[in-house]
Order: sequence, then structure tokens, then C-alpha cells
Amino acid sequence: MTTIGLVRHGITDWNIQGIAQGSSDVPLNETGRQQAEALANRLSTEEDWDLIISSDLSRAKETAEIIGRKLHLPVSHFDTRLRERSGGKIEGTTEEDRLEKWGADWRKLDLAMENLDEAADRGLACIEDILEDFSGQRVLIVSHGALIGLTLKKLMPDKFHETSMDNTSITILKNAESRWDCSLYNCTVHLQKSESY
Repeated sequence: MTTIGLVRHGITDWNIQGIAQGSSDVPLNETGRQQAEALANRLSTEEDWDLIISSDLSRAKETAEIIGRKLHLPVSHFDTRLRERSGGKIEGTTEEDRLEKWGADWRKLDLAMENLDEAADRGLACIEDILEDFSGQRVLIVSHGALIGLTLKKLMPDKFHETSMDNTSITILKNAESRWDCSLYNCTVHLQKSESY
């Protein structure tokens, strides 16, 4: 059986301000680092992981590195397919900015945003490669909220119609005999236990 843990990165200033990040390289803030530490502490007391793979964007990369230090696991590689769905022209804007610039129907306009299916497909391709290359292992993937959600919907459409991923949440998927099972979804119990929250 192959186990995949999907982790959303820690929080950033743009998350707090409601600014669309997409493929913009926005760093974690101090709270985001504390969240990553809280998750790392939790993971260190649970089952062992064999390797960590991360998006190359700094908010995911730093989350992965904080976890890796605690688990004594280097991040084995940074995969651009795990980047957040590109927001095109909306990156760096708030909902208020978008309404002002493009009006209430901004979602219907061509603002150079990455197609939902294309984003889901690259997330899925990455998971399929991991399944092939690291069969029988336990792999942590550190990525981004929308990309994780889109990938889950593509992977298990009967189970996931809508998704909402919290910062440093962990979702655990198990694959046995080509069947996927989700044993944990969007879990942030480590944040409730952390004195910082």
C-alpha cells in the first residue's frame, strides 16, 4: 500500500489580506512558520514518513523544510507541477480590487487564469508518478489549497464535490490495488493543540 499525505502550506500575509496568490512567490509569515512547526511536531509523533516532495514556491518549500527538519528527512525534490493554480491577472488583487477593475462578472472574463482541468491534471500526473516511483512508501506532498482540492476532485470525484483546504491541513490518501481511499481530510488538530492558537 502507498500512502500520500497532502499538506497545504502555512499561512501568508496575502492569505490574511484576501489577496490572490496563485503562482506568485509569497513567503510564509511568522504565524505560518508556527503552523508548520505545529504540524511537524504532530507528524513526528505519528507514523514515519519516507520522503517529502514539495511545490517550489517559497511558502510550500519553507513549510516542507520545517517539517523535514523535525522528521530528519530532506525534501527529496521540488516539483513545479505542485505549484498553485496560476491566477493570471488576478494575482496580487483582492475581491474588492477585482470588482472595481472588472465588475461583478469578473469570473466570466478571460483574465489568463489557468484552466481548472489543466491544474487538476498536473496535480494528478504528479501523484501518479509518485505512485509509480515510490510504490509501497509513505510520501508527504506539500502544495497549495486550490491545487490540492482540484486534484482530490479529479482523483476521487464521487467523494469530493467541493473542497476547502485550511493552512497546514493534512489529508491522507491510501492506494492499494489501484483503489484510492481517503482516511483523513483537511485535518488541523495540531493547530488546536498548539499554544500559539
